[in-house]
Amino acid sequence: MTAGAAGIERDGLPSWLEPVREAAERVLPEQLSRFLPPPEGGRAAAVLMLFGEGAAGPDVLLIERARSLRSHAGQPSFPGGALDPEDGDPAGPGPVAAALREAWEETGLDPAGVQVFATLPALYIPVSRFVVTPVLGWWREESPVRPVDTAETGAVFRVSIDELTDPANRARLRHPSGHLGPAFAVAGRLVWGFTAGVIDRVLHHSGMERPWDTARIVNLSDEALELVQGDRDRSRAVLGRDSGPS
Repeated sequence: MTAGAAGIERDGLPSWLEPVREAAERVLPEQLSRFLPPPEGGRAAAVLMLFGEGAAGPDVLLIERARSLRSHAGQPSFPGGALDPEDGDPAGPGPVAAALREAWEETGLDPAGVQVFATLPALYIPVSRFVVTPVLGWWREESPVRPVDTAETGAVFRVSIDELTDPANRARLRHPSGHLGPAFAVAGRLVWGFTAGVIDRVLHHSGMERPWDTARIVNLSDEALELVQGDRDRSRAVLGRDSGPS
């Protein structure tokens, strides 16, 4: 394996993951999001987009935030959070260190089994003023995962790439603000917001995306969120009966 800057190891990936690495190395910030970091300010953060090979094939590790939280309660997301001083320079090794540390704190994941193979350009979350670097990892040696602190993490789960790329599971979600963004009804949950945006762009630029109906819209509402907290059929119902034309 060839180690690079900030703990990046490019080589030794499974063949299906190579297009993701290649896309991450060439993609431009504006190809990922319209929300880009300001010249100054913002709080540095990182998330871990961890790819593995589970029972259903290639997959991604996600968590569900505890429903008791005041912010984004019950929302699926990548493991991650703000950089701590001990993580290091946000422009250097800090994001990789933070992503692995947060994943360990939230899921019990053993960072020694993760090969970080790329980082995406930093993106901006205006509502929280976080400047977030997505860190891409290969789960080379899997370890048991679980919610370490149930006050923070409600669930830890894996979603197969096949399920994420299934056109029946995809829609665009309309936020009450009017903003439209990608959404995935998978694993009995609705994945939306920043996490869905990163997944959507990674699938697209790596060539994993399958054609899907971009005119399918679901509104973000308490009812919609409640519906998707169940089985796969309920998830698909949100993208069916509750959808409408753009």
